Parts: sequence; C-alpha cells; structure tokens
Amino acid sequence: MACATLELPVSESYPRLLSLAVHELRTPISVVGGYLRLLQHPNAEQLTDRQRKMIEEAEKSCSRLSALIAELSDISKLDSGVLTLGRQPVDVFPLVAEVAGHVHEAEDRGVHLETRGDSGGAVVSGDAARLRSAFDAVFRAILREKAGPCTVIAEKRRMTSNGGTSAVVVIADENDVQDLYESPAGVFDEKRGGLGLALPLARRVIEQHGGRLWSAAPRGGGDDGRARGSAIISLPLAQ
Repeated sequence: MACATLELPVSESYPRLLSLAVHELRTPISVVGGYLRLLQHPNAEQLTDRQRKMIEEAEKSCSRLSALIAELSDISKLDSGVLTLGRQPVDVFPLVAEVAGHVHEAEDRGVHLETRGDSGGAVVSGDAARLRSAFDAVFRAILREKAGPCTVIAEKRRMTSNGGTSAVVVIADENDVQDLYESPAGVFDEKRGGLGLALPLARRVIEQHGGRLWSAAPRGGGDDGRARGSAIISLPLAQ
C-alpha cells in the first residue's frame, strides 16, 4: 500500500525550513564559540601572540555567524506569524533623527547623513525597537553606496493620499531628494554585501507595520545609481 505524503504549500514550508536551519546551525556555532572562549580563559595554556590573534579573529567570525542566525530566526518567525511586534504609540520622526545621529557608516570617505523636515507629529502604532533597527539598516545600506564625499539627506514629511496620512522618509543625495517624490517607484535591492540579513528583516518589519520600502526607479531603464543610492519608507499613521 502506497504511503500518502502531505505536501505543505510553499508559503508554509518556507518558514519551517528556515526554522529548521536555525535550529541545526545554532548548536555547532554554540559549541565552537564555547571552545574559543575556553582557549582564552586566564587559566588556559599560555598562547603566543599569533595564536591569540587567530583565536580572536575566529571568535569574531563566530559571533557574526551567531548574529546571522538570529536574523534568520527573526525572518522565519515574522514570515510564519510567530513573532508578534509591539503595538505602542511611536512618533516616527524623532526616532528617525535619533537613529540618524548614531549612524556613522562611510564617514571615512566624507559621507555624512543629515535629517530635515518635520520634527514630530507622525505617530504610528508599532514596535519602536524593531523600527529603530529597520531604519538603521536602511541608512547604513544607502551610505555604503556612496564612493566619495557627499551629504545624504533623510527628509521627513507627512503625506496624505487615498484618504490616509503616512509618515514618509526619503533617503537620498541632497540634490535628488525632491526628485524622488515624483519618480516612479522601483524595487529596493536587499542583496548587498556586509549587511547580513538586516535589509530583508527591515523590509518585513516595515511591512508588518502596514508600510512600504522602495527606491527610485532608474532613469531610462538603466542603472544611474539612484536605485541603490536611495530609499523611501512610508508608514501609515495611527488613527
């Protein structure tokens, strides 16, 4: 007698696959991290400078893998509906200014981030900690795209359309900000090196708040640098 198999829809099997991957990866990473810490214990056998440097670098990589696994876990939980975001009143604009003040990505290349626009009055019902992390990831992604000295603006506006009001934050070179309000919407590229899974996680957090994350569409269908060098975030205000 043939044994029947139950096949889950992709929408359900995908989060389960991520959850299984997280579970299987956490154990070996924990073991490796534990052994590396033991090697650095004051009572452990004396290490040479070269050995100590190698172990420190290995521990940094292990910590990075642990952070990636944590991000993968959060993505799995958000996609499956297991992770519930907080729902407290959060004024987005002061939060954006706070986050921007702590982002120093690419400052060594003369790239600076400034905030402009409305200072407050954009209250959403949401999770302040998760939104803070989402804005931080997007800011860092945009700043990393800038090759040389420039000023990137995060402009904050309240905008009304289709009967609803949203908090809108446009992140772009200072000369391109106004143009982005009138540009066709493009897809925000989440596949960027050096940021782990922070951008896919940020998009999910924004969408869980009923918002959107996108970039300006390239002019003329080509890549003019705006697509990867800009972002627009929109979050519906609390009623």
